[in-house]
Amino acid sequence: MTPKQLIKNWVKVFNSGNAEEIAEFYHEDAINHQVANKPVIGKAAIRQMFQDEFAQAEMVCIVENIFEDGEWGILEWKDPLGLRGCGFFHIVDDKIKFQRGYWDKLSFLRQHNLPIPKE
Repeated sequence: MTPKQLIKNWVKVFNSGNAEEIAEFYHEDAINHQVANKPVIGKAAIRQMFQDEFAQAEMVCIVENIFEDGEWGILEWKDPLGLRGCGFFHIVDDKIKFQRGYWDKLSFLRQHNLPIPKE
């Protein structure tokens, strides 16, 4: 599977809000680093991260662009509330080995009426 195909499938599952299913896209020792947060290491921890996030807010990923370069895929996205972001996915053996995402956490928290950390 190409990185572009995997990302398209990942977006479908992300939009379904199924943490168990989305965790299956990751290697056992994968790293998911959303730069607004500390890196999450390991498939089990990534599953828990998604369970927590899906319970916290309804999130929808609308694909704007997907680019591919070798083992890397790049997702440019937006959501219905106007938030935009970009994710980089390193795909090894049809699984995500490393993911890094860039988005505005403060805007996300405000849009979903979630508490804003003091620090």
